[in-house]
Amino acid sequence: MQKEQSLGIKTISKSFDTVHAVNHVSFEAYPGEILGLLGPNGAGKTTTIRMIMGIMQPDNGNISFAFASSDPRSFREHVGYLPEERGLYGDAKIHDLLTYFAELKGVDRAEARKRATHWIERMDLKEWANKKVEKLSKGMQQKVQFVAAILHRPDLVILDEPFSGLDPVHQDLIKSFISELRDEGMTVLLSSHQMNRVEELCDRIFLINRGERVMYGDLADIKESFGDHIVHMRFEGDGQLLAALPGVGEFSSSDGRADFVLDRLFAPDAFVRALPSDLEIRALHIDRPPLHDIFVKTIGGAES
Repeated sequence: MQKEQSLGIKTISKSFDTVHAVNHVSFEAYPGEILGLLGPNGAGKTTTIRMIMGIMQPDNGNISFAFASSDPRSFREHVGYLPEERGLYGDAKIHDLLTYFAELKGVDRAEARKRATHWIERMDLKEWANKKVEKLSKGMQQKVQFVAAILHRPDLVILDEPFSGLDPVHQDLIKSFISELRDEGMTVLLSSHQMNRVEELCDRIFLINRGERVMYGDLADIKESFGDHIVHMRFEGDGQLLAALPGVGEFSSSDGRADFVLDRLFAPDAFVRALPSDLEIRALHIDRPPLHDIFVKTIGGAES
């Protein structure tokens, strides 16, 4: 049985003078999934997000929601949005600001204050709760912006560059929270240039370039369709023994390390069984091409 989509985008287009920012784009997003919205700068991602949010209207096409309502207030209560540009009031105190935003989204004041306290503690911002936004670092402001987007527990949350300004520790923290949202049944639309984070989080991806769809589908299926396995090894012994194995191509080896491509017709388990017994394997990693390489190859090919 097919799941009901939370968000349906059907052949939407948007032009500015002679520039086709978005051209007949279609995709769906479902409850309990993270859909990555990817593309180079100027590809049409922000325009697409703004049309979903109702900030601008498409020239044609249709945008539908499972929680469809003609009441703008109802829409706000069902959707959370973290914009790439920060939208916080600099002279407001953190706890008061989060409470205010939650109330705007239909949360009772007492409950809004309770949720604000909970998330401030989870974000390690307790000592800053009564400080003004302008006193916070960029990373701290980003954490506050993230909380503001999800405090009212929306059905659909749109996160535009959620890792911006964050150090690796807090990127991992936000990553874990995004996974939580998905696991709780929320629909997450994630736009980011950090391919490693997208690869770790997303169930499906939609790649847009010059306003048009160039790739869409399940991330695992896309990686599988994009070619041979990539192998990284650390070992003790003669590396040329590896180069002679069936299915090994594009081989490079130096100082006990080897990187090579394994033909897609040669299964990883068969390769492991064929490893020479006199090679001591220190580390072995086999995977499909990383999303970064797929992104560059796809966009580079389109540009060419």
